[in-house]
Amino acid sequence: MSGEIDVYTAPKLRDTITELVAAGTYDIVIDMERVEFLDSTGLGVLVGGLKKVRAHEGSLQLICNQDRLLKIFRITGLAKVFTIHASADAALT
Repeated sequence: MSGEIDVYTAPKLRDTITELVAAGTYDIVIDMERVEFLDSTGLGVLVGGLKKVRAHEGSLQLICNQDRLLKIFRITGLAKVFTIHASADAALT
């Protein structure tokens, strides 16, 4: 993903996650290294996606090493909910 995840773009992310789960993909890794902005709508979509995959015993993991985004996850308490990796290599091992 890249750019902004906000009220305008979050529905596309939600639809993508929904399509993946409907196709039987229950372990999803989202690369957020090129995401510049994340608002509450984006966070809601990520939480909703996590609930969808967990309903199938799956996981939704994030790749993020940007302090401004990591701060959002820490402040909201979502850093304890999501598995967040610093790199793609770390997420895929």
